[in-house]
Amino acid sequence: MIVGSALGRDVVIQHPELVNLYGCDVGDETRIGTFVEIQKGAVVGERCKISSHCFICEGVTIEDGVFLGHGVMFTNDLYPRAVGVDGELKGKDDWTLTRTLVCRNASIGSNSTILAGVTIGEYALVGAGAVVTRSVPPGAVVAGVPARIVGQVTDMPVARKRRGALS
Repeated sequence: MIVGSALGRDVVIQHPELVNLYGCDVGDETRIGTFVEIQKGAVVGERCKISSHCFICEGVTIEDGVFLGHGVMFTNDLYPRAVGVDGELKGKDDWTLTRTLVCRNASIGSNSTILAGVTIGEYALVGAGAVVTRSVPPGAVVAGVPARIVGQVTDMPVARKRRGALS
């Protein structure tokens, strides 16, 4: 179901009847797989690839050229609870939205979980199944639970420039 969302030019949604997009913004030429949910207030940039079964919640901003593998999950509440101390169900005003940023050209592997409040830097690479609990520097490769830096991306423009490939 696509309700109240702003879709850019040439956005491809493989099976529109099998996605939930409501109140979000999706940039030009982005591709969205099946069983994806993008909530109100979430922003997805241009030329992104959002693989099947991803969940992008309110407060998440994804810049241009980002890849999300299958089943990537974002959170937006640092202290989630169903009920308050009084036992009453919490409502929409009983929590604090915590924003997350995925910078341009980052890649997040399948089945990763990105906790609220982190920034994933430009060209960073998150390994499949990682749980990202802290911000990831630009160009870092992280993996594990919790995710830790295990390497450096070698195909980002800054790395190529250091090797003399860019002028």
